[in-house]
Amino acid sequence: MTSRNLGFASLAAGILWLLVPCAQAQISHDTVKIGVLADMSGLYSDLSGIGSVVAARMAAEDFGGAVLGKKIEIVSADHQNKPDIGSNIARKWIERQGVDAIADVPVSSIAFAVQQIAKDKNRVLLISSSGSSDLTGKSCSPTSVHWTYDTYALAQTAGKAMIEQGVIAGSSSPPITRSATPWSGTQRRSSERMAARCSVPSGIRRTRQTFRRTFFRRRIPKRR
Repeated sequence: MTSRNLGFASLAAGILWLLVPCAQAQISHDTVKIGVLADMSGLYSDLSGIGSVVAARMAAEDFGGAVLGKKIEIVSADHQNKPDIGSNIARKWIERQGVDAIADVPVSSIAFAVQQIAKDKNRVLLISSSGSSDLTGKSCSPTSVHWTYDTYALAQTAGKAMIEQGVIAGSSSPPITRSATPWSGTQRRSSERMAARCSVPSGIRRTRQTFRRTFFRRRIPKRR
């Protein structure tokens, strides 16, 4: 079990703590159902996938296997990195299967869609694998918690260090020239705001455009 999945186990335990103050009537059935919505076979399966499911089960076991006197059940599904599929799964879980909370949800575009459904249905959503800071910014929901990382944090750490140290590496990879995804859009905005405030070391002249070309390289790992 990786440290990232151990962190997700803590996140799943957080769902259980959020459910404790709720009235008994707010639990859909005699079982507290937590749905782990993840990428089981695609690009993000290594950082999410079955590892997140196992971590959630570990958290339930650590919690004693029950909350509010009701058994905890972990269900899971593969959203295939598609917002429409992720949304349909979330809606079916809540409306037909009585899922009380949804967790993980890699890919920001899917997280935005599921967050709106969870908000409309008054269900808990704990986001672990999506990074857009807009999830807790302009699209913030009272029923959601964003955990692990976001684009603001990346800009304040890796992005700031790159500028301060003058680390501008060359690459033949094509740059992202516009906001291709919700993640890249918020990452660009966070990094540019940070770059405007960051003082570059003397003797190192780097323009914001140079930083953008370097920091926003599209890096898609090859599947083997």
